[in-house]
Amino acid sequence: MGMTTTDQSKTEKSTARKETSKSQKAKPQYTDRTLGCRYELKYLISEATAVAISECIKPHMPVDRYSKLQPDGYYPIVSLYLDSQDFRLCRESLTGDKNRFKLRIRSYSDDMQYPTFFEIKRRINTMILKSRAPARHQDVEPLLRGLSLPNQDFRTNWETLDQFQFYRSAIMAKPAILVRYLRKAYEAETENRVRITFDRELCYKVTSEPKVLLTGDGWRHNYLTMKGVILEIKFTSRFPLWLSRLVSTFNLEARSISKYTTGIQQSMDLGFCGPLVR
Repeated sequence: MGMTTTDQSKTEKSTARKETSKSQKAKPQYTDRTLGCRYELKYLISEATAVAISECIKPHMPVDRYSKLQPDGYYPIVSLYLDSQDFRLCRESLTGDKNRFKLRIRSYSDDMQYPTFFEIKRRINTMILKSRAPARHQDVEPLLRGLSLPNQDFRTNWETLDQFQFYRSAIMAKPAILVRYLRKAYEAETENRVRITFDRELCYKVTSEPKVLLTGDGWRHNYLTMKGVILEIKFTSRFPLWLSRLVSTFNLEARSISKYTTGIQQSMDLGFCGPLVR
């Protein structure tokens, strides 16, 4: 029996999808310059301590390429975090699960010509694994509906996008909250890559919208940085000796700090989200 018009149409559509996929995969891959595999130590410090530590860091490390562009060294970051309806990812973070992950979409500008970044941040015991893939602002909403990116001319990490979609679908994750702050970063481009960041003016906004914007109404200050600064030290292999001395000199005590979970907790205390199993 010969092929019907309907069968032929289905075959042509299937072939077109496969060709589009091949075309996308064949495009040059995005090169991620972030510390994809690293260790992290976090501290909550005073403003005075942050200034003093910054002076100690300067002889060892320059500010990163983004801080160089800002008059005061601070650039904005906004992240849209996704979670399941029962806040599974938030609960796993609160209970300290050694193997967990977060799903977020990050941006540094409301300019529609500037990319957003789909990120998967995994913790495996004490190791942090982070992967990300750029996409346009207008692609956020269709991607969160499970659609594929249309064929387009820019570099991205297709494997990370596929993984992001897999995790999102597995737990039926949806937008939960926006987190915004200002960051100043120092980075050493050595074999043992080290990155030190200072985060101020941490804010959050509960939302179900698939938009990653710095502006708009409804933002609330996170109490963590109302009287302090979040210091993060990230390194890929070993903790430098000079940093060990710095930590000892300032009597710094590492602690668990999650910008996402504290935002969710505070919003729930104010009645903006559903109940969370603590």
